[in-house]
Amino acid sequence: MFRFLSPSWLAGASARRPGITIGAWVLIVVLAVGGASMLKFTESQRIPGSESDRAYEILTELRGPQPITETVVVSSETLTVDAPEYRAAVEALAADLRAKSALVKNVTTFYESGTESLVSADRHKLVIPVLLTNDETLAEKEIAGFMHLLEARSINGISVDTVGRFSTNFEFNETAQHDLEKSEMIGLPAALLVLFVVFGAAVAAGLPVVLGIVGIVLAAGVTGAVSRFLNISSYSLNMVTMIGLAVGIDYTLFIVERFREERANGLDRIAAIERSGNTASRAVLFSGLTVMVAMSGLLIVPDEANIGLVVGAISVVFAAVAIALTLLPAILALLGDRVNWGSLPGRKARKSDDNPHGAFARLTAFVQRHPVISAVSATAVLLAATSPVAMIRLGYPNMNELPESLSTVSAFQILESDFSAGQADPLEVAIKGDLDSPAVSQAITDFRAAAAADSNVASVSDLVTNEAGQVGLITIVLGAEATGDAANQTVERLRDFAGDSFAGSQAEVKIGAGAAVSLDYVDTYVKYLPYVIGFVLLLSFVLLTMVFRSIVIPVKAIIMNLLSVGAAYGLLVLVFQEGVGADLFGFTQTESITAFLPIFLFAVLFGLSMDYHVFLLSRIHERYQETHDNTAAVGYGLRSTAHIITGAAAIMMVVFGGFAAGDLAPVQQVGFGLAVAVFLDGTIVRSILVPSTMQLLGDKNWYLPSWLAWLPVIHVEGGPEAVRPAVEAPGAGFLPLPGVGGGQ
Repeated sequence: MFRFLSPSWLAGASARRPGITIGAWVLIVVLAVGGASMLKFTESQRIPGSESDRAYEILTELRGPQPITETVVVSSETLTVDAPEYRAAVEALAADLRAKSALVKNVTTFYESGTESLVSADRHKLVIPVLLTNDETLAEKEIAGFMHLLEARSINGISVDTVGRFSTNFEFNETAQHDLEKSEMIGLPAALLVLFVVFGAAVAAGLPVVLGIVGIVLAAGVTGAVSRFLNISSYSLNMVTMIGLAVGIDYTLFIVERFREERANGLDRIAAIERSGNTASRAVLFSGLTVMVAMSGLLIVPDEANIGLVVGAISVVFAAVAIALTLLPAILALLGDRVNWGSLPGRKARKSDDNPHGAFARLTAFVQRHPVISAVSATAVLLAATSPVAMIRLGYPNMNELPESLSTVSAFQILESDFSAGQADPLEVAIKGDLDSPAVSQAITDFRAAAAADSNVASVSDLVTNEAGQVGLITIVLGAEATGDAANQTVERLRDFAGDSFAGSQAEVKIGAGAAVSLDYVDTYVKYLPYVIGFVLLLSFVLLTMVFRSIVIPVKAIIMNLLSVGAAYGLLVLVFQEGVGADLFGFTQTESITAFLPIFLFAVLFGLSMDYHVFLLSRIHERYQETHDNTAAVGYGLRSTAHIITGAAAIMMVVFGGFAAGDLAPVQQVGFGLAVAVFLDGTIVRSILVPSTMQLLGDKNWYLPSWLAWLPVIHVEGGPEAVRPAVEAPGAGFLPLPGVGGGQ
């Protein structure tokens, strides 16, 4: 009934009608370009269900949307605010800002107000509070001109910078776009080089890269469309592109390699494509579904920005699978053996990659002779790499993690050193109730006094209320420690003060904005991390149990994946948080690890590592079913998959490494974490842990309790009819994966 969904049918249908298939994809790409033009970034700071989100809802009743402000900072190394040249520059700047009347609603200067708190102690710096329009669409459109105006006023030894929600978003977007271009300039050529080494042919190497670029276009299109309905953070496109490019190239690599093998085995062009569809394409479909379902676990976390990112990432993996299952067979039908053009001398498609005398064969033989030493040593290395996780501090991305060359970072650092850093993004205390009642009035007085006495509070405003006296706002500016652990601890103290002060008053009080959002962000990810881990582990166990008809294999696979992910976490903490080697790699050392990173990396890495694990184990399982010789099956599986898995892992590493070379710390952390985990998974786990533990367990690897015999069967290579006799050589470097469907 659903034969048209079969990878084999899709491959054959696409190959027989290449013109129609390619034409359809051209139309899809055109639509994707249109979708990319709709791209809109929204740096949402709302965590649904959190205290800061409730504060936002209460204050919306008081004032409508949160006011949009910018804190402009003017500084000079030689002039003081009392110099005529300094005053003239500030007054000219204020006049220019007021002239942008559609965007700027109010400008307050020291020379007009005489407020000394607007001037630094050394009198070389001053701040100009600027109130912008509440029309966020207009503000987003006009902020670039605002930033260019300030840049033009940075002359004659006077620097003008600004920090605020929209200026930060603008520079974050610009940096993210630069990072994306830089990563593609690094990752694509490096991936092409790896592919050329793997295939030994220029056309075969170039095809995955070309289709990877198509995947990038689709990623941009999908993300652009999604951004119209869901919030998309600036770096979401970087991460979506990173994942799409890596899996897109890898998936194409597997199918092209299988096609070349089948042609070397004597099948005609269409038959080779159909056989590849019934084996490699099933592998890709299974792998893609696994990655998508694993990443869907992230939707458990109630973070608006995270939801947009996850939808975009799932969509781009879906697009990569669709390209591999339809567009690639059509192109292969047109190319035929021309896919081998540009071959290196002496290199051609091989019928078998099972080299009993190669380096991997020797390593596997050594591991199988010494399984206990090998397993203990590999586990010790991974646990040692994991140990820095004990020092992990989770946090919210802050200004200190951005490049120092940015105007917003310069302004923030001046505020941090010479003013109250928190004045750019103060805390907001929302109070709802009968504000005129004696109990609430006394509670407000007590709370303001307790807050003002806190060592990290710079100022506490008077109460502002609506006409009905039912909703009130108190603004609190933090001192020098406006971000990080100190700010989070201050918010916790203030929330305790509020709870104590308003106890029994019948008023609702919530603290939001500023550092409160950061605290709620971290707490939310810590709270939901166990749920996401449980979801992904359960999924992995069920899938692997159905594929291998064993409960031992899934348990081992989960433990090994946990070890490799844990090691990646540990090295991430060591490099970024503790700064070990950060300068060497050109990374930004940070006070903490972005809170969303552990949960995001866990889901993505479990999905991606499933590729290699199932690639390897399915080949071992296939040979074990034929011979019932566990030792021989393990050796054969390692040898016959080494070539293609090593190449696929290398491609992912260079792609992820290209993104780690950017300037945004969160993207650096994601790229580094993914690259390290893939490296560990493709080397220590695959080459040492898997063969040593399988050697130790022997036939127990394939134990399945009789009461689980009812589980559905997911066949290797699309079912028995797709498996060659044992005497025929296996794939040339490609490891067939279990497909979905098929029957006995």
